[in-house]
Amino acid sequence: MYACICAAVTTSQVEATILAGARTVSDIGERCFAGTGCGNCVDRLEELIEQSEPSSESVGKLPQSA
Repeated sequence: MYACICAAVTTSQVEATILAGARTVSDIGERCFAGTGCGNCVDRLEELIEQSEPSSESVGKLPQSA
């Protein structure tokens, strides 16, 4: 599925860009051009960034041993 129609960038490509270090919509735009056209995809790009961030509950916690 396309995350950005203007730049023909798929959701998978955006996710890979985030995994490679993109942390903002501007970062994504610089790396794969998503979000640099009409702007309709910006909300979706922000969602993908948020989904990639660890939850505050899991940050700093070590797995419990059985």
